[in-house]
Amino acid sequence: MRRVVFNQKGGVGKSSIACNLAAVSAREGYRTLLIDLDAQANSTQYLTGLAGDDIPMGIAEFFKNTLSTGLAKKNHVDIYETPFDNLHVVTATAELADLQPKLEAKHKINKLAKLLDALDEDYERIYIDTPPALNFYAVSALIAANRVLIPFDCDSFSRHALYGLLRELEELKEDHNEGLEVEGIVVNQFQARAALPQQMLRELEAEGLPVLPVYLSSSVKMRESHEANLPLIHLDPNHKLTQQFVELHDLLEGH
Repeated sequence: MRRVVFNQKGGVGKSSIACNLAAVSAREGYRTLLIDLDAQANSTQYLTGLAGDDIPMGIAEFFKNTLSTGLAKKNHVDIYETPFDNLHVVTATAELADLQPKLEAKHKINKLAKLLDALDEDYERIYIDTPPALNFYAVSALIAANRVLIPFDCDSFSRHALYGLLRELEELKEDHNEGLEVEGIVVNQFQARAALPQQMLRELEAEGLPVLPVYLSSSVKMRESHEANLPLIHLDPNHKLTQQFVELHDLLEGH
């Protein structure tokens, strides 16, 4: 299973959702890999505690190699073993931004899918974190994945962006990846006592949009989790937000 977490809007919790679902997956015994495709490397730093020059080249090295000719290991990538059992990371670095125009010019859009074909033998679950733009890396991920989750926070800007995103995903599915399934919209930073989010979700559901029934609460615990470089399942397994991630994971797994 290859699941990409994507939204063109920034600040909706892509990295937090990808990392915490991957951590729950690993905790439940699945051999799990997270691939960070964002040059900001938020997922990389969250799960490894590394920053700056200490981060291995990871996915940037892989894409750099695809631009070379006669290279023996074009479908090889260095994988970082996190401190958490069953959870590995393909790290991201700022060099991804410099590589992007070269990769686009050489039409390397299918290389990630070929890499994941090779990694499927070693990992039961692959999560992909993406940049907040429908750029080369996000499209590569959507071509390579089986499923896509859309993080969503309940405001009017996010709602208007959501409609456009769903249209773009449908077009990409028709043109590049007929097997891509939109698993659902993940409501993040939900404020249960506020009237507007409740009303907006009722309207989205009435429109037939695939809003998932597990909402992720707004909590300072997420910030603490990032600062400690500990996914919630390891920082505070009994916290309300942690249990919401477990419930969301189990829903997606069909438990």
